[in-house]
Amino acid sequence: MGHSAGCPSEVKGKRKAPLMLTACRNLSRTFLPLTYRRLCTRGSWTHQAALSTASFSPLFLPHSHIFLTNQATSALLNSSIHSHIFCLSHSTFSSGVMELKEVLQVLEQLAPLSLAESWDNVGLLVEPSKPRPVKTILLTNDLTDAVMAEAEAMSCDLIISYHPPLFRPFKRLVQKDWKQRLAIRAVEAGIAIFSPHTSWDSVKGGVNDWLVGGLGSGQVSVLSEAKGDASHSHKLEFMAKSAGEVQGILEELKACDSETTLQHAISRSDSSGIHVSVTCSDSALTPSVQTLLRHNAPSQSLCILKLEKPPLPGHGQGRLSILDQPVTMEMAIQKMKSHLGLSHLRLALGSGQTLESSVNSVAVCAGSGASVLNGVKADLYITGEMSHHEVLDAVAKGMSVILSDHSNSERGYLAVFKERLAVRLPEGVTVAVSKTDRDPLEVV
Repeated sequence: MGHSAGCPSEVKGKRKAPLMLTACRNLSRTFLPLTYRRLCTRGSWTHQAALSTASFSPLFLPHSHIFLTNQATSALLNSSIHSHIFCLSHSTFSSGVMELKEVLQVLEQLAPLSLAESWDNVGLLVEPSKPRPVKTILLTNDLTDAVMAEAEAMSCDLIISYHPPLFRPFKRLVQKDWKQRLAIRAVEAGIAIFSPHTSWDSVKGGVNDWLVGGLGSGQVSVLSEAKGDASHSHKLEFMAKSAGEVQGILEELKACDSETTLQHAISRSDSSGIHVSVTCSDSALTPSVQTLLRHNAPSQSLCILKLEKPPLPGHGQGRLSILDQPVTMEMAIQKMKSHLGLSHLRLALGSGQTLESSVNSVAVCAGSGASVLNGVKADLYITGEMSHHEVLDAVAKGMSVILSDHSNSERGYLAVFKERLAVRLPEGVTVAVSKTDRDPLEVV
């Protein structure tokens, strides 16, 4: 994470009511066109080309909140409906290019922005005033002057910068600030800038899964599980005297929450009246309660419940792996050097540990991961950076620590993502990883 787990001021550390995920209705209209059409090769659609998706990461359906595994994706591709879905979009990509909005849809499939931390600044950060086809995409961990020059030289149309180059609000665009200079250059060159940041950290198969895989296979779990995006956050339960009163109240409540569909349930009691339950969004909670308090029976029986967002298994910040094949600390160091492409790492041995000590479990968090790793029981912590005192705390508890420097724990994932993105784009779109992007720190 860029500004993430290392910033305590910005990072987060009852009765449960069921919250159903939206059904996967109209699947052929909402999802399949987005998936299948990006498997188009320049000739014709082929069954083999379609099935190649199964060898890549699972697909996430942002509109239906349904996660399809590789097996489910393969099953859909084998279904009887796929042949006519293909022909819907074949002409769209016969030119071998895509519009920006279509590339953004693919990026959303690979890592929904809803998975990002609430404090993060993700998504499309710079959008050209004049739309143009996307022919060249440059992937980078950080957008620097050198990377921007590289993008300009290759006539890049879209820069995907893992860390958001625009993070804090600003009131002017001037040349004296280096990040504002980059934004100005992007606008002048007509280059769009997109940042996924913590959505890549969180998504299953993303940065943290790639990082923990450096020590081999294991039983992997998420340290801080992500929650699903839900439009309704509260449930209001109350009594009404008659069906006519219920109908009138529901009409008033609809006016309080025009942005979401009103969901309600009605059941009749013996003599006490009619039981009604209504769900509403955060923004509609206050006006909805005020509406109910204006009615006698509802005001005397009103009960407000907070709905918990549904968990998203496999998604979230940080990973813990119980290794299938334990390694020594010395072997762990060599494996991570190879995985990260580094000649040096920083190591702090836990109290009582040696280079020959066995590593059975490892906890990782890309970037600055101390707040995510804090309190996790593992033989080894791996992250980009931790403060002096955070390292001392871990060592005193018997945990060893490997630090790679911040962006070195993230950058290697760009090559993985390049392949996942390229297979979902027409052949005419070039996806490249920056050659000038590097961590600002080096061992001398």
